[in-house]
Amino acid sequence: MAKIVVLGAGTGGMPAAYETKELLGKDHEVVMVNERPMFRFVPSNPWVAVGWREPDAIVLPIEKYLAKKKIGFICARVDKIDAQNNQLITNENQTIDYDYLIIATGPKLAFSHIKGAGPEGYTQSICTLDHAQQCNIDFEDLMANPGPAIVGAFQGASCFGPAYEYAFILDKALRDAKIRHKVPIHFVTSEPYIGHMGLGGVGDSKSMLESELRQRDIKWICNAQVDEIFDGKMHISELNRKQEIDFTHELLFKHAMFIPPFSGVDAVANVDGLCNAKGFVITDEHQRSTKYPNIFSGGVCVAIPPVEATPVPTGTPKTGYMIETMMTAIAHNLKSIIVDGKAPHAKGTWHAICLADMGDTGAAFVAMPQIPPRNVAWFKKGKWVHLAKIAFEKYFMRKMRTGTSEPVYEKYVLKALGIERLEDDGK
Repeated sequence: MAKIVVLGAGTGGMPAAYETKELLGKDHEVVMVNERPMFRFVPSNPWVAVGWREPDAIVLPIEKYLAKKKIGFICARVDKIDAQNNQLITNENQTIDYDYLIIATGPKLAFSHIKGAGPEGYTQSICTLDHAQQCNIDFEDLMANPGPAIVGAFQGASCFGPAYEYAFILDKALRDAKIRHKVPIHFVTSEPYIGHMGLGGVGDSKSMLESELRQRDIKWICNAQVDEIFDGKMHISELNRKQEIDFTHELLFKHAMFIPPFSGVDAVANVDGLCNAKGFVITDEHQRSTKYPNIFSGGVCVAIPPVEATPVPTGTPKTGYMIETMMTAIAHNLKSIIVDGKAPHAKGTWHAICLADMGDTGAAFVAMPQIPPRNVAWFKKGKWVHLAKIAFEKYFMRKMRTGTSEPVYEKYVLKALGIERLEDDGK
């Protein structure tokens, strides 16, 4: 009997546990290890931040639902991975043995790279549910005492969609409250142009998102390097293509929300030979570690090179559809190894599919493959995207409760986009 441990119960780790158990069956053990007892649906955090969604609506007790599928659960923080001895060491010095390990921890939020950044400094975040709840408190203060707002993504960020989402959602919330005229908004981003999104743009994303920002009277600064943040004041350098400072800005703010750069969590990053310099897991095309053959990894914690060099550093996002296919590939590869006695064969896709809410409308894009040049580059907007994202939350939470292995993106998101399926692996 093989023991498979899944480290991290996020939007990648939970499906990985369900699918692996389903494929391996009762003769093999699957155990989930997570620092918190609750699953949290991260894509809905922007709604929590403005009070459009209650936190209880996007959380589930992990152990209760895993137990229905005969999957074990250990609620503990892992401080060390002993890859040589196939063990995890928790903060309470508990040892967890494994035969195979699936790393799905997500990222470490590197606010420390920018002085004054993050919830412990002077800016808000929507990267975790706790941060979104804290952001909501700051948002409510903005509603009571209006003033300037800044939304954006710091240098080194690789996840730009939520920053755009929050800017548009914030605008809608302020208009609904009839106080938008009291809150000037700046969008500040490390991207070389609006709509780059760490992907080199997708279709007409540049002109479309610029138009949406203009319509909402949201001003923007690109190639932005945030130098330091003080209470109510942000110092920004705007770089040119030669990476020279072209302009400097000093923006005042009452409310600021920024996406930070990501790095690997310490327990993963500290494993010799497992990760790149930023702490992201280096895998082959089958999501398998290039150094440790019994370790697999998928999601935001894996290493993907930047699409291109930009004046201010930007990373490449790992979107939901890509993550879903990575985890499915891992489950099938473990079956090949453990049950069938064969080499791994399944591959995750490098396509990108994203639904971004914009308050009362939304934007959707498809990039096949994610890194250009592409076979398909498609970007559209409409109220249907807003509704599709609401529906997607419902379907994904249902998947977490039922433990079904149905591919949510392929079954529901592609259907909403009018796409049958994506056949090409995109690499």
